[in-house]
Amino acid sequence: MTLDPEIMARARARVLGIPSVPVSEPMPAGMTGASDGERVWLLPSWPDAATPAVLEEYEVAPMPLDRTGQARRVLAAALRCCWTRPDDSPWPGDPAAVAAVLEVYAGMSRGDPELARRWATGELRRLSDTGWLILDEDAGTVRPGPRVSLWREETLGSLRDLLRRLPQPGGVPSEPEGRAVAWTEERRERGTSDRSDEGRRRLLGALEVNGKHESVLRSYDERRRAELVAAYMAVEYAADPVPEVRFTALREPALRRTVEEMLRLGGRTLIRTGPKEWLSGYRDDVTAELGADPDCVPSTGDRAALVLVLIHAVAIPRAAGLLADDSWMSTFPAPLEELRRRSQLPVGELEASLRRLRTAGLVAQVKAGGDEAGGFVPGPQFQRLTPTARRRLQEELILAAGPGSPLAAAIRARRRGRENMQDAQGETA
Repeated sequence: MTLDPEIMARARARVLGIPSVPVSEPMPAGMTGASDGERVWLLPSWPDAATPAVLEEYEVAPMPLDRTGQARRVLAAALRCCWTRPDDSPWPGDPAAVAAVLEVYAGMSRGDPELARRWATGELRRLSDTGWLILDEDAGTVRPGPRVSLWREETLGSLRDLLRRLPQPGGVPSEPEGRAVAWTEERRERGTSDRSDEGRRRLLGALEVNGKHESVLRSYDERRRAELVAAYMAVEYAADPVPEVRFTALREPALRRTVEEMLRLGGRTLIRTGPKEWLSGYRDDVTAELGADPDCVPSTGDRAALVLVLIHAVAIPRAAGLLADDSWMSTFPAPLEELRRRSQLPVGELEASLRRLRTAGLVAQVKAGGDEAGGFVPGPQFQRLTPTARRRLQEELILAAGPGSPLAAAIRARRRGRENMQDAQGETA
């Protein structure tokens, strides 16, 4: 069965994070675009202009972030240097020297300035991984990321006031030299410093929104639409399974089918994670298609780091009878020292892989406390597996942990039999 190309384009964009394409290429329908005049970054398009902040109204926790306070301070320091014309939108901003951002952050922090700069460097990478900043480590520059283009004008007043109170970079030019200045000057020559709405739309990429959900929602009144949108945002962005008792659109079967249809437009589906609890995840056919795309598959190093975490945090405790057979959420963290000892990756590469996996929600870090050791466990994304995906992952873990075991041999034999049957059916057709 051929999958809808538009659905696959949306699913692929989500897997890749926030990919960018040249402005000359068409943008997939149902996406939000943020352009700097040269490239367009593909952002999610939410129904009825809702944002994940709607989860707060229903007391549903969003996906967790590590060191959120520190990340916000580093982002503020970067905006202090990159948002050089506060009356304009922060996107796309101007490039600034990383050294200038670190100088501002050190001025905001207490304690050892050098230690603050090292912490801030790691946060800059994380903020770049998640689209809040665009970091060019080779050029030593940073600028606002496409996610800031989603901020509405009416919400920027307090942010402008905050940034004006932050220290200015002392002794470090706020605008970098070389390539970054050339980028800024080129953009100004093309007229993108025009502060009018028309000027922003022309080249700065005021948001272009294609509402993919309208075809599903148009038949509902305002109250029902709000209930559907709230349930959709909850199952998509909640950290833990969403209890249906809080959402009418999850309790009522007819409305739940509509939520399912909204998810289908992005290659997603509803997943029952427990009695009267729901989350969303990728459909099995979409997962198979994405898995065949090399760009959508994690690197070898990231996969190796993830397998190590799964073996030590899930497979070993499960073999000892400490975890349920179908559980991927573990209370037995894999210590970092054990991962370093067992991994063939250099320490720096292993830690970089763990950082990327944490950002993606595939692993979570558990802090040491009291008699409990710290380490890494499977992240919240493992709650979003379909039954088929859970079975497949269980088999893959057996093949990785015990490739010579009788159970692994049975799995390989069953897969060969399934492939032979599919080949025979194809020849018959």
